[in-house]
Amino acid sequence: MMNKLSLLAAGLLLSAGVLAGSADQIEVQNPYVRLAPPNAPATGAFMVIHNGGSQDVKLVKADNPLSRVTELHTHINEGGVMKMRPVADIGIKAGGEAVLQPGGLHIMMIDLKAPMKEGDMVPITLTFDDGSSKQVEAKIMRPMPMTHDQQH
Repeated sequence: MMNKLSLLAAGLLLSAGVLAGSADQIEVQNPYVRLAPPNAPATGAFMVIHNGGSQDVKLVKADNPLSRVTELHTHINEGGVMKMRPVADIGIKAGGEAVLQPGGLHIMMIDLKAPMKEGDMVPITLTFDDGSSKQVEAKIMRPMPMTHDQQH
């Protein structure tokens, strides 16, 4: 009986280690959700994701309680027109970072469940390609006007 319990405990510890995985090496800075106008169907979440580990990591999923659908997105220039498109993952090189920002990679929050309130916090769960996950608290903020440098 004791051997079975020891094996079970060892298995649980190994499982917990796998779940921690890449997420332990990830640091998220400046997470925020863009305040959507009333009745807007969608908004975006932005942040900088640092990979402090020695292995490349891929963000493969994001989830939050504010929207019914959450997708990883990018902007592409298609015939001179900027369009948003879903992406399967967002790569983060070992020792590098992924910048999720307006006009680039971002987390798209689609079919909002309730009106948003500036200053509220939204928990966002980031899931990586090894199955590990990390939750961040993103503040709902008004869109910032673009600077001259961001426009070019």
